[in-house]
Amino acid sequence: MTAAQTSPSPVPPGPVERFTDADAALALVKDLYDRNTAYLRDRFAAFTRGEDGGRREQAHYPYVRLSTASAATVDTRLAYGFVEGPGTYATTLTRPDLFDRYYHEQLSLLLRNHHVPLEVGVSDEAIPIHFAFPQGMHVEGDLTPERLAGLPDLFDLPDLARMDDTIVNGTYEESLDAVKPLALFTAPRVDFSLHRLRHYTATAPEDFQNFVLFTNYQFYVDEFIRMAREIMEPAADPELAAYRSQYDRFVEPGGVIVHNVNLGGNPGEAPTNGARLLRLPQMPAYHLTRPDGNGITLVNIGVGPSNAKTITDHIAVLRPHAWIMLGHCAGLRSTQRLGDYVLAHGYVRDDHVLDADLPTWVPVPALAEVQRALETAVERVTGLSGYALKSIMRTGTVATIDNRNWELRDHREPLMRFSQSRAVALDMESATIAANGFRFRVPYGTLLCVSDKPMHGQLKLPGMADRFYRERVDQHLKIGVLAMELLREHGMETLHSRKLRSFAEAAFQ
Repeated sequence: MTAAQTSPSPVPPGPVERFTDADAALALVKDLYDRNTAYLRDRFAAFTRGEDGGRREQAHYPYVRLSTASAATVDTRLAYGFVEGPGTYATTLTRPDLFDRYYHEQLSLLLRNHHVPLEVGVSDEAIPIHFAFPQGMHVEGDLTPERLAGLPDLFDLPDLARMDDTIVNGTYEESLDAVKPLALFTAPRVDFSLHRLRHYTATAPEDFQNFVLFTNYQFYVDEFIRMAREIMEPAADPELAAYRSQYDRFVEPGGVIVHNVNLGGNPGEAPTNGARLLRLPQMPAYHLTRPDGNGITLVNIGVGPSNAKTITDHIAVLRPHAWIMLGHCAGLRSTQRLGDYVLAHGYVRDDHVLDADLPTWVPVPALAEVQRALETAVERVTGLSGYALKSIMRTGTVATIDNRNWELRDHREPLMRFSQSRAVALDMESATIAANGFRFRVPYGTLLCVSDKPMHGQLKLPGMADRFYRERVDQHLKIGVLAMELLREHGMETLHSRKLRSFAEAAFQ
């Protein structure tokens, strides 16, 4: 067999097959994607050896398309899985290995709700050479300056003009006879974020779970690591062992994995598959995984709305079932005490990082499903309920700002705003995370813990902070984990509610 016979060949744009079975449709998507990315990797390897022949190499993303002449008659309780009316809808697809369960659900719902075949083929959207390497290989790494200069002439590179957020922002403009979006994100936009996630968190997109906790303090990370490693250990109590067995691995930055002893791992087993990092990334992520992907991810976003927007911009393409902010805040009321909880039911958005994507006049409402889960978790962990719960938790508006040293300004203007908005707490991340949840149709929530009261002379000083953190972080994190487990038990049908749908919504949730 010659080298030409063994080399991969691309599938050109155009061929279309029709399916009434989601498994068969997804199998073709996977085949087309695998063949086209393998071709690009093969040609890039030849390029690095100087064997490219000087010709331009291209391969393209697969797509799925639905055409319907009538509006679907669907269960009015549904929040996704159907198109709004007659027309043709399509989207490009990527990484079917990573999104297999997600794609299967979306395609199955479309077939069930519309009773028309799905078309699968190769789009005219070129795959950038960087995105043909899912594991994040830096294609420029082994190239000489001369070869690097010639890269754009032979391969498609990531083009930011083709991966914007106009669809999800509701600003996408189309002609009346144009093909309408079937999903919130195109394949290049998804690939861009998958590569960014690896960069920012030092963990693989494959390890991210469907329930995501965000925090702004390392203390929460330390407690999550301790708790997750404990879950990986054997338990003599059958009920505790059953609880621990739902989680199969704990993954840390660098791909360090600890396997659950209750599922066959060896006691004291050394971490596998990675190496502990000497230097943590900007926003490290930790994953308590389940085989079905419905485990819990914790991301330390650090301080500030810019980080909060950045990481949620990228995690959103994974289509998580919920994300919740757990962090510390400044209490704004004299009746609050250090250690009290704040359950956000509204937000003052003075963070500004999302103003161009989600105007500040758009309300960011509390979601009942998430609010109930958080309140129930606080009740179970603290042992308080009803009127007694009010002694440690306050529901109210959280103000999020982009100026950490707001206390050093003239107090009259911010105090007036806080008072008029009825704000009870102030932080730098919560409104950003909630607003991006609203924008990306990801259920969101916020539970904060009062760590200082600057307006009342109780400042966040080192000695006070250390003692406070030791006493409160453990309980707060338990509440967040339990809330996520309650949401998982509650079911995805009600969690992904209609409240986050726009007028002409994409069918993929």
